[in-house]
Amino acid sequence: MAKSISDNTKKRGRPATTGTGTLVGVRLLPDLIDPLDHAGAELGEKTRPEAIRHILRDWLKRAGYLDSSKD
Repeated sequence: MAKSISDNTKKRGRPATTGTGTLVGVRLLPDLIDPLDHAGAELGEKTRPEAIRHILRDWLKRAGYLDSSKD
């Protein structure tokens, strides 16, 4: 008896994430969510996590904690 050919090309599991970085969970109240959403829209970021990364990276550079020459 011949073996059947499997044509299941679907991948199982969750889609790939943004990287192998460390997850930092933060709970925000509406008094920070609304300004975050507005700032993210002005920065052109599509999601809250992208906006948070953008804002945090910018602040760390200005405060001298992150090398601004590495972009």
